[in-house]
Amino acid sequence: MKVQIFIPCFIDQLYPQVGFNMVKILEKAGCEITYNKDQTCCGQPAYNAGFREESKAVCKKFIRDFSGSEYIVTPSASCAGFVKNGFKVLFENTAQKMEAEKTSERIYELSDFLINMLHIENFGARLEGTATYHNSCAALRECNIKEEPQKLLKNVEGLTMIPMEDNETCCGFGGTFAVKFNSISAGMGEQKAQHAINTGAEYLISTDMSCLMHIDGILKKQGGNLKVLHLADVLANGW
Repeated sequence: MKVQIFIPCFIDQLYPQVGFNMVKILEKAGCEITYNKDQTCCGQPAYNAGFREESKAVCKKFIRDFSGSEYIVTPSASCAGFVKNGFKVLFENTAQKMEAEKTSERIYELSDFLINMLHIENFGARLEGTATYHNSCAALRECNIKEEPQKLLKNVEGLTMIPMEDNETCCGFGGTFAVKFNSISAGMGEQKAQHAINTGAEYLISTDMSCLMHIDGILKKQGGNLKVLHLADVLANGW
């Protein structure tokens, strides 16, 4: 299967290993991968900040960069959720409506693609230790992803998953929300971090590096030993 990959801004700049690990996983699944080096942002930050026209300009570029009929796979439910839902709002009653809708239908978050399109649950990954899982808001509420990461994680050899209290509650990041309402964002993040610590797990795993970045900052400030891992990092480990 031919796929195009979209690497979100923060992963490109701060966590490139997540992108490389996604490629490693997709190649093991037999996918032929295309990466358009001209790709930039999906347009979500501007959209969430209220700059709709500026966002639309970025989204138009995204549509051009990812033209074609191949599936688009990204290691971010947040970005996938925006393309799936935000594009339909932005381009309603415009000449680009049909093209935007076709793009939104082709994009998948990594775990969603692996489980529901490729029907692969076991990649032979190995990670010794205990972990807990954070359901991101975007995965749950924008992409309808809940069981997919769990199916993949239960097949990781040596890994024991521990349920976390309120794991469907927001971590407080929310992109620009963390900047505009930093005290609220920090309070929500501290609560999420404490729930993760309370499990006694060694690792905190999620589909969204943006959530993990926020929580990890709080964990490091508190001096905890809990390590954060993107799902792609886990699935690409041990082989």
